[in-house]
Amino acid sequence: MVDVLDAVVVGAGPGGLTGAIYLGRFLRRFVVLDRGESRLDWIPISHNHPGFPRGVPGTVLRERMREQALEYGAEIVAGEIVTAERDKEGVFALSTGDGARFLARNVLLATGVRDVEPALPDVVGLVKRGLVRICPICDGFEQQGKRVGVIGDGPKAVNEAAFMRTYSEDVTVLNIGGPAALDADDRRRAAELNIDVVDTPVRTVHVEGDRIVALDLDDQRRCAFDTVYAALGFTPQGQLAGQLGAALGEDGRVFTDERQMTNIPGLYAAGDVVRGLNQISIAQAEAAIAATAIHNRLKLL
Repeated sequence: MVDVLDAVVVGAGPGGLTGAIYLGRFLRRFVVLDRGESRLDWIPISHNHPGFPRGVPGTVLRERMREQALEYGAEIVAGEIVTAERDKEGVFALSTGDGARFLARNVLLATGVRDVEPALPDVVGLVKRGLVRICPICDGFEQQGKRVGVIGDGPKAVNEAAFMRTYSEDVTVLNIGGPAALDADDRRRAAELNIDVVDTPVRTVHVEGDRIVALDLDDQRRCAFDTVYAALGFTPQGQLAGQLGAALGEDGRVFTDERQMTNIPGLYAAGDVVRGLNQISIAQAEAAIAATAIHNRLKLL
């Protein structure tokens, strides 16, 4: 007899693990596919997650969520889904790169996004040290009174620099896209906010101590910052949703309804892969909604 699970959760970040906690407490049969990496692991310490007034390292938060999911019976399997199909009976077939295959009546995609990383040496290490950052909403508060650089190749860099002016009076855009990447309106806006714009490419990076990132530029100028934000965008990991025929936005992220279901019955999505605000708490909330909707849908099948 073919074993058809109630659900497969794809992804083991904050969204996927929250979904697993809820599905486990609903006594559902499911597996979680963990490809072994999460943006959460990059966070040196999160200060805006509710319940941790002194902050919590991303790795610690993910490990606690994983432990909680296992406590309620989650089966977490290492592997990355590479192909996905749905038959005429509404059963999903998901296959991993190493040949494992899972059948389920529902799928929760919590696959997130991949950040476009600046071409800096050991960028992951710099992020984990808090010298390079990717989320001003998450940790802009901690940059008060600091010298902040924003590296980008278009208007997004000016937008992010403008946001960082909430916290710092010393903000510089490192425009690696060259002079043509920013138009006159971008430059006027930057000037009005007292944001300096440097148009020469970053060539080398030096870390001095624990807090300063020094950037040697093409024209031999030296700019030093306490923190550099990368404003280069991200690539949504919505390939599986696309394979299954789910509607995607122009940015590649997934459209869902108020219960986090896509236009494909039984296919749900939560977290950064969904159109909206990229935040841990948002991923958790969306996954809780999706898991509850999956449980209720199963009662009707």
